[in-house]
Amino acid sequence: MQPAPQDFGRVLSSMCTEPHPDAREAAERFLADNPGDPTTYPAVADLEREAVELLGEITGLDDPRGYVASGGTEANLQAVRAARNLSDSPDPNVVAPESAHFSFQKAADVLDVELRLAPTDGDRRVDVAEVRRLADEDTAVVVGVAGTTEYGRVDPIPALGDVASDVDALLHVDAAWGGFVLPFTDHEWNFAHAPVDTLAIDPHKMGRAPIPAGGFLARDEAVLDALAVETPYLESASQPTLTGTRSGAGVAGARAAIDAQWPEAYRENYERGQANAEWVADALASRGYDVVEPVLPLVAADVPRGEIEALQSAGWRVSPTAAGELRVVCMPHVTREMLESLVADLDAL
Repeated sequence: MQPAPQDFGRVLSSMCTEPHPDAREAAERFLADNPGDPTTYPAVADLEREAVELLGEITGLDDPRGYVASGGTEANLQAVRAARNLSDSPDPNVVAPESAHFSFQKAADVLDVELRLAPTDGDRRVDVAEVRRLADEDTAVVVGVAGTTEYGRVDPIPALGDVASDVDALLHVDAAWGGFVLPFTDHEWNFAHAPVDTLAIDPHKMGRAPIPAGGFLARDEAVLDALAVETPYLESASQPTLTGTRSGAGVAGARAAIDAQWPEAYRENYERGQANAEWVADALASRGYDVVEPVLPLVAADVPRGEIEALQSAGWRVSPTAAGELRVVCMPHVTREMLESLVADLDAL
């Protein structure tokens, strides 16, 4: 019997979702195309340029540089790599929040740079005073997160930009998950709000593109130049990307997903997801659980580990935070009926 793909009917802790139908169709058409060889595959290369332009529009950058990556991990690693390569320090470091994605630990290990983690404040956002204390003349990049993976918090990006400027470091924003919902909020998080140099944004998360489809954006061409290596046996002279062969399906799917949904359908996704997050937060709080209030469509609540395991045994795809709270991410596939069923199962426990 052939294994079946995951049914999303009980998936509540994933930051990926079902692709938009247009994105699915476009991905299938470009399965064999390689954006890593743009002169051989010019159609998908054109789609990538268009996708980057759209991502720039979403993130407040008029003339974006960048490419469609495999995801946030690659984009974050590339941001650190570019900052290291541009740094004058013989011993560069990265200052990031303790709430940053674990991809920064991978980046520090692979690139042999020091990772300094700043604690968060009472609202689970990075403490800017601690970032300022940790940053010094050897800091290559200061990192802020716009939509943390555990609590959906948005770090004070403009203030982090001030710190980065003071130590002559780059500013990188990880908006891998939050980038497709933040345009419809009052948060300051993108290139138009602060001196952001690089940014990660994943169409395959809230953007409803097929996996893999991440986004790595840069304000200045010098960042891509710092990443480029020569490609002597290809028709193109150099590549700034991390991988050589890349997914044409991801590029085409990202372009189709954004074209089909930006901005109104994305606004509807955000509004529905935020309403669902607030509903489940209220439902859990009314039952006596301590709830981290959602500022984006993500809820964490101190449901005991035994109850989380019972939910998992009942087929719910839920995972706890590092502190052990139940984590519910209200992605586009998450409906009010799903959340009502989850709460009913908690009541039964």
